[in-house]
Amino acid sequence: MNRQQLIQQIKEKQSFLCVGLDTDLKKIPQHLLEEEDPIFAFNKAIIDATAPYCVSYKPNLAFYEAFGVKGLMSFEKTIKYLKEHYPTHFIIADAKRGDIGNTSAMYARTFFEEYDVDSLTVAPYMGEDSVTPFLGYDGKWVILLALTSNKGSHDFQLTEDKDGERLFEKVLKTSQQWGNDENMMYVVGATQGRMFEDIRKVVPNHFLLVPGVGAQGGSLEEVCKYGMIPGDVGLLVNSSRGIIYASNGGDFAEVAAQKAKELQEQMAKIMQNNA
Repeated sequence: MNRQQLIQQIKEKQSFLCVGLDTDLKKIPQHLLEEEDPIFAFNKAIIDATAPYCVSYKPNLAFYEAFGVKGLMSFEKTIKYLKEHYPTHFIIADAKRGDIGNTSAMYARTFFEEYDVDSLTVAPYMGEDSVTPFLGYDGKWVILLALTSNKGSHDFQLTEDKDGERLFEKVLKTSQQWGNDENMMYVVGATQGRMFEDIRKVVPNHFLLVPGVGAQGGSLEEVCKYGMIPGDVGLLVNSSRGIIYASNGGDFAEVAAQKAKELQEQMAKIMQNNA
């Protein structure tokens, strides 16, 4: 999916919501454990319920790899289901890969050829040759970790060099030599608040994947105030637990749909106010 196609979906749906599929067998409704593939059964129900309100899905690979081959089969079935039934939704494999060049090339082949997802989260800290193998696929996106929402982000990402440049700013500036706003996005946590102002000074036109709205306490209004691109939006705001685990009863899919709808309606108002 290219940039204009993504923007078109955002405008048509009046939504820039990404639903995170962090599927944990300990948290899904107990009756689903009787299914042949509980992870896929849960994902399918969540997808069918929330698809009208979001433009993207983000399965987190850790929640699938934890169950070995069976978990990866559930992941693959989820991707195939999305591509067959919801082909206009943007699929993010949240795998945070990044290694020396030849290893990264194999990761790129896995996700962009074998699974054929639209995008992949990548850790940039091994430098250019660990990232560029992912950028050689037309219509595919690299989503680089820039400034994350976890408490430990302060340990390294906000450290300054002798000139006062913070590490996340160096990542943003240097990586623009590798890709562009047609094939590269950045992960910026919703809990970073006004830091979006500083980020937009460096990457004014790139899309940002924003986790941390909902269970982690990030403010959608604040993210949009400081991070939204006029016209293009330029944001994919992710909510995982706040949607998919809003209920663990038989009504889990209906409640997830309602939570997704509430976020979509907030997003629509913000888009209309910024039109």
